[in-house]
Amino acid sequence: MAHILVIDDSMVDRQIIANALTGAGHKVTEAADGEDGEKKAISLQPDVIVLDVIMPRKNGFEVCRTLKNTPETSAIPVIMLTSKNQDSDKFWGMKQGAVEYITKPFADEALQNVVKKYL
Repeated sequence: MAHILVIDDSMVDRQIIANALTGAGHKVTEAADGEDGEKKAISLQPDVIVLDVIMPRKNGFEVCRTLKNTPETSAIPVIMLTSKNQDSDKFWGMKQGAVEYITKPFADEALQNVVKKYL
């Protein structure tokens, strides 16, 4: 069973994502903002991180860059899952170190398949 960290400020979105991932047999830990997400990523060492972009205090681009520049978390695959759907957003997300960039709304199966690819 893989351990997935979901970082998203929306409780509803976190629940939808968590349901999709637990339905595929994964263990899910949630973080409600980027700062909490960074701390949990370091302490829990999840197999994959699913990260929103638009969050208060520290956005997903900043979180991804920090995780990729931190030795303890640099090897953990980060999948951005966000409503920001412009080509420039996707480009910027990948430039920060994300392995995939998925836009909301998403199909459960699509998210499950992308996560499986990095396990």
